[in-house]
Amino acid sequence: MASWGMLRIHAGLLPRFPWERSTEPAEREPAMTFIDEATIRVTAGVGGSGCTSFRRETFVPKGGPDGGDGGHGGSIYLRVDPHMATLLDYRYQTHWKAERGQHGKGSNKTGRSGEDRYLPVPPGTVVRDAATGEVLGEVLEPGETLRVAKGGRGGRGNARFATSTHQSPREWEPGEEGEDRQLTFILKLIADVGLLGQPNAGKSTLLSVVSAARPKIADYPFTTLIPQLGVVRVAEGRSFVLADIPGIIEGAHAGKGLGDRFLRHVERTRVLAYLVPLDGDDPQRTYEMLRGEAQAYSTVLASKPHIVVFTKQDLLAPSAPLPSLRAPDAVGVYAISAVTRQGLDALTQVLWRLILAAQPEVEPDPLR
Repeated sequence: MASWGMLRIHAGLLPRFPWERSTEPAEREPAMTFIDEATIRVTAGVGGSGCTSFRRETFVPKGGPDGGDGGHGGSIYLRVDPHMATLLDYRYQTHWKAERGQHGKGSNKTGRSGEDRYLPVPPGTVVRDAATGEVLGEVLEPGETLRVAKGGRGGRGNARFATSTHQSPREWEPGEEGEDRQLTFILKLIADVGLLGQPNAGKSTLLSVVSAARPKIADYPFTTLIPQLGVVRVAEGRSFVLADIPGIIEGAHAGKGLGDRFLRHVERTRVLAYLVPLDGDDPQRTYEMLRGEAQAYSTVLASKPHIVVFTKQDLLAPSAPLPSLRAPDAVGVYAISAVTRQGLDALTQVLWRLILAAQPEVEPDPLR
C-alpha cells in the first residue's frame, strides 16, 4: 500500500527529488511591520548605598571612619540609529532597566557606578511622558542622544559625616532610587516633500518611478498601509526625500478609512504635493477635501507651501485641456503621468526649488 508521502508525490504536491524543487521566488514576501507608536516603561539604576567602616591599621588604634560612597545608578538615554525605521522592537519588550550602582567599601573606596543604557530609536522620534503627556524631547540626527530617566545618586559613607566634634560617625546614606516612568514614543518620518491624495490617486506609482522605493501598487484602494520613503535624485549632488502616506478620504480626521494618524509623517516636510487624479469625478472637490482634512489635523500642516499635481495624464486625449481648478493658496498646478513619465522632470525640479525656498539659510540653487 502506497504511503501518504508517495501519494502526495504522484499527485504533484511534492517534488520527487530534492533537485526538482522550484527555484521561483515565493508569491508573497513577508513585509516589515511598521510601528510608529509604542509605550514602554523605563527604570533607571538605583544608587549604591554608602558604607560604614573604620580604619584598621597596626599601631593606629583610632584610625577614624573610612566608609566610601555608593556609586551612581545608570541613566537611560535614547540614541538615534539611522538604520532603524520602525518602533517594532518596543512592542515586544516594554520594560527597560539600567544597571544599579555598587555599594561603597572601606578604605574610602567608592562603589562602581552603573552603566548607562542607550535605547536605539529611528530618526524623528518624539518622546512624551505617558502619564502627563508632557513632551520630553525629540531626536533627529544620527547619534543624537536624549536622557529620559536619570539614575539615582549614590549614598554617602560614614567618612562624609566626620567633624571635629563627631569623629566616629556611624551614619551612612542609602542610594537614591532611579527615575521610573512610562514613556510614549511617537515616530514622525523626516522627509522634504509629502504626498497627499485619495486612495488610488497615483502616489505609490509616482514614488516608485522617481525613486528606488518599491511600494505596493494595485488597482484597489488602500494598497498603501504604511508610510513609504524614497530618495529622488534631481541632479548630481542634489536629491530630496519624498514621503508617501496612506490615502486620505473625506472624514479622515474623524477616523474614517485609515484615519489621519499617518498625517504626522508629513508634519516635518517642507513642501506638500496634493495629488488629484484626472480620472476622478470632481477634481475641485477632491482638492478642497484634501485641504480640509489637512486643516482639521493641523493648521501648521495646512500652512506649508504646496502644489497641486494632476496625475494619470495619460488617460486624457492628447488635445484635451486640463480641468480648471481654483487653488489660490497653491504655488502652482502641474500635470504628470507616472506611466509615461510625462512632466516628471519638471515636477522634481519645481519641488527642489520649493525645498530650497523653504530654507532661507541655503543659497539659491542655480539649477534650472
